[in-house]
Amino acid sequence: MKTIGLLGGMSWESTAIYYRAINEEIKKTLGGYHSAKIILNSLEFSELEAMMQAGRWQEISEVLVEGAKTIEAAGADFMLICSNTMHKNAPAVRDHINIPLLHIADATGEALVANGIKKVGLLGTTFTMEQDYYKGYLTDQFGLEVVVPDSSDRFRVHEIIDEICMGQLLETSKNDYRRMIDDLKDRGAQAAILGCTEIGILIEDGEASIPLYDTTLIHSKAAVKMALE
Repeated sequence: MKTIGLLGGMSWESTAIYYRAINEEIKKTLGGYHSAKIILNSLEFSELEAMMQAGRWQEISEVLVEGAKTIEAAGADFMLICSNTMHKNAPAVRDHINIPLLHIADATGEALVANGIKKVGLLGTTFTMEQDYYKGYLTDQFGLEVVVPDSSDRFRVHEIIDEICMGQLLETSKNDYRRMIDDLKDRGAQAAILGCTEIGILIEDGEASIPLYDTTLIHSKAAVKMALE
């Protein structure tokens, strides 16, 4: 079994899900007392959040690179960034480490293509929904057509993510997500990506009008597959 490196804390709530999901998948696959070999480096999210709001992405990149180097030095065989938004910095991280980086959009794209999805909705932070590092990646690498909510709903998606990070799981917010997903369906989306690692804490597959692809769970499952290859 390979050792999985997790660059987490962005937020800690979703990183906790990674830890549980990876170990549950290992137990399901191998049985008995088996558990995953994991090295976790959990960053201080408040510092990174302030940098994001100020547009200081170069500084964020430097923090992530140093965090990734720590994971590599500790003996991980490959690593994950436990955040969709922070994959904006994935190229820089890859350039500074000598172990593979399992990209969250690769795992998600492969799952969508395997199920015959061609047009997909995307919910995430405003950075993920509006910038090209994620949508463009899915289009370029997997040929997917990606649609996002309109500008006011994009703001609301991000606002709800902030609620989740503060421990607020509101039924009104879940209903807002359902409405937005319905709108994406009306625009031709066959499924919706929960493209922020916190969103699946509030709404799960089966709770909306189209299938939901929880990137946290998909990424975790792909990590187990890679660890056991």
